[in-house]
Amino acid sequence: MEFYHNPRCGKSRTSLALLREKGIEPNIREYLKVPPSKEELLQVIQKLGVAPLVLIRQGETLFKENYKGKNLSDDQWVNAMIEHPILIERPIFIHNKKAVIGRPPEKVLELL
Repeated sequence: MEFYHNPRCGKSRTSLALLREKGIEPNIREYLKVPPSKEELLQVIQKLGVAPLVLIRQGETLFKENYKGKNLSDDQWVNAMIEHPILIERPIFIHNKKAVIGRPPEKVLELL
């Protein structure tokens, strides 16, 4: 089990607390400190079963200033997240070859 976490994010903290309440202690990856490689991010996207654009935090200032309104390919969106990990939606819980975005936080419990 892996948990892509940003400790400054309330939804990320809440999702992690829900897992811990269930006795789950996932491997925590603070993805802003240890960003995923392109291969790792592609695996996460595959496990989520979504297009890369779904994983983009469109409310981020960086997105609004540099990417809003642009029609990029999936590969270009992946490269944007690799270059700027702050654009990766959070939290992400990975378990048993599947993944979910913890929005709302209770979604992480779907994989248990």
